[in-house]
Amino acid sequence: MRSIQFLPALALALAVSCSSTAPDSAVYTPSESPPSQDSPAYDYRDMAAGQTIYVPVYSHVYQDRKRTPFNLVATLSVRNTDLDHPITITSVRYYTSAGKLVKNYLEQPLRLAPLAATDFVVDEHDENGSGTNFIVEWASEEEVHEPIVETVMISTMLSQGLSFTCPGRVIRSLHNGPATE
Repeated sequence: MRSIQFLPALALALAVSCSSTAPDSAVYTPSESPPSQDSPAYDYRDMAAGQTIYVPVYSHVYQDRKRTPFNLVATLSVRNTDLDHPITITSVRYYTSAGKLVKNYLEQPLRLAPLAATDFVVDEHDENGSGTNFIVEWASEEEVHEPIVETVMISTMLSQGLSFTCPGRVIRSLHNGPATE
């Protein structure tokens, strides 16, 4: 009988997601080509001309009953998923657990070309609380596919690693008219 030994030097990695549900779309199977925008099977549920998005950030998580913090680096990722049209990120604001503005990450709007991405980083030693968040606002001249906006938290400490993602949640959306909540 063979025994398996784990070396203490190997890192223990854990990957989880803040989301408990899968995205709500299954318009085509991976073996098929995606439907064109003119196709009756095309799904417009994820179209918008602009949004305000709340994105959770965990600058640390607790690792024991003593509430010893396990510090994390957080990366906010904004990805334009539209194949044909740019979007403009108009604001990226970072708030404390108490809701106080810490930092405005943009001095001027940032244009993202079709399928382009950008990111913003919160340092591993951030001390603004474990309930910090980003508010991201974006706009487009026409309705486009909603971007993917999420945070990725990661850290390696001693021989342990921890990483997880948190998707943003739309709190206001613009669809060819006034903003709706």
